[in-house]
Amino acid sequence: MTPTDPAAAPTEGYIVLAAYRPPAELFARQLRSLQAQTLGAFRCLVVADGGSDAVRAQLVDAVGDDDRFEVIGFEERVGFYRNFERGLAAVPADAAWVALSDQDDVWMPDKLATLVPALQGAALVSGQARVVTYPEGVVVTASTARREVDAASLVLENQFSGALCVLRRSLLDVALPFPALPGPAQVHDHWLAVCAAATDGTRVVDRVVQDYVQHTANVLGEADAARLGWRETLRRRRAALAAEGGGPRALARSLYVVNAGWAEAMTDALRARVDTPVARALAAAFGRRRRAGATVRAVLGAVRRSEATPRTAVVHLLGAALWSVTGGRRGNAAR
Repeated sequence: MTPTDPAAAPTEGYIVLAAYRPPAELFARQLRSLQAQTLGAFRCLVVADGGSDAVRAQLVDAVGDDDRFEVIGFEERVGFYRNFERGLAAVPADAAWVALSDQDDVWMPDKLATLVPALQGAALVSGQARVVTYPEGVVVTASTARREVDAASLVLENQFSGALCVLRRSLLDVALPFPALPGPAQVHDHWLAVCAAATDGTRVVDRVVQDYVQHTANVLGEADAARLGWRETLRRRRAALAAEGGGPRALARSLYVVNAGWAEAMTDALRARVDTPVARALAAAFGRRRRAGATVRAVLGAVRRSEATPRTAVVHLLGAALWSVTGGRRGNAAR
């Protein structure tokens, strides 16, 4: 990460904040918490997924004429996955680091000062968050439970929320463009974390660096992590099922897409871009040309290490098997 000439090292980082019809009060609180960071050498790109004029007006109301903040306006709405991709693609190659931001949280003043130095030892770094409700301000969870896990376990169950993460700019050379998978399974932070695990690694700093604000408009929530995680998985499966028109084959595909299908899309895209032992092992276990033995070993190993739940293991293996049996994987070289 460190250039040969320390004097040539870039010092300015970038915050990429994805915005879609942001709630005025929450958005203003978040922008002001970014503005108050003790590590202030950054530019903040607010990526408006439609309605850029309104977002720009809200930005000015919150931070005034602070020229570190700018709105990148897109009238075409693409959803949070592709909107983060658009924002990350706008980060210049000489940026020192990149932080991801949601539109409705509150950062501690030393968040960047805490996490950015840890990038010396990893490509992507996460902190912890305090989970609070809005507008009540009730603390639901004093601290999230993000943790470092094996790369295969990370493919099965994501441990990294983008809003808690900073990453090396060089990671984007691997991660962009984002892989495409028709349906609702795509998650930007999961993809970035898998890319990091297969290259220069991940790290979790066990310190609360922000409030993770829960309200009725959250895309993904964490007031009860286990319950909401499973609810979100079910929602995505229902969406995938509806998109396929119903029926047994559609059910098989919905099970497949949200679990094994997304793992396949990530690991195949990664293997096409980097040649590392981890990338090769992940492709062998989860890619389109995966080997059944490697898959079972990876999944059961994650369960034995308590890095994936038995439910995740069953759903992953069942979805892949059913989709194969119903003819969804004709021509696949897996064995």
